[in-house]
Amino acid sequence: MKTITISRQYGSGGRYIAALLSEKMGVPCYDSKLLLKEAERHGISQEIINEFKGKTSLLYAIGVMMSEESQDKKRLTIPEKMFHAQKETVKRLAQEGPCIFVGRCADQILKDDNQLLRVYIYASDMEDRIKRIKKNKHISQKEALDRIAYKDRQRRDYYNFYTGHEWGKMENYDICLNTSVLSEEECVELLMKLAE
Repeated sequence: MKTITISRQYGSGGRYIAALLSEKMGVPCYDSKLLLKEAERHGISQEIINEFKGKTSLLYAIGVMMSEESQDKKRLTIPEKMFHAQKETVKRLAQEGPCIFVGRCADQILKDDNQLLRVYIYASDMEDRIKRIKKNKHISQKEALDRIAYKDRQRRDYYNFYTGHEWGKMENYDICLNTSVLSEEECVELLMKLAE
């Protein structure tokens, strides 16, 4: 079984696909929300987690607390420290066994793993994305469009800066799935077959 990384456009259903795939395959799925459980599993106290919440990313906090920080890393900026901590955490979790990562540049962090399936989820029809976001977030059409533009730009800039690769470019992935053509359930079935 392979470790799967899922990069996705905002509103494409990628997070839902990852969660459903995790459930059907019986493997953990790590995204920003579920890293809190990972922190608790490694014995990091709730007080420490609460201290870091809102100041910096939880993933950064976990990585810093779980790893030895070198002198060179102490001179890095906060965003650089965040990325290095994230990288160490992703590698550590991948070593524990097959799992699914949502975002976090995991596809490039784990690129040397020969048991890796790199996936990109997108929706070619903007209306599909808008409809999904409006339903999930209960916001207007304009708010959904604004959020799509902001989130996609944020993901693209972060990925491009830290990996040196272009986010969403098909050559960076093993498979690209279009949720305007395939249902989320069909995507899950395809990925399960590919991961075997």
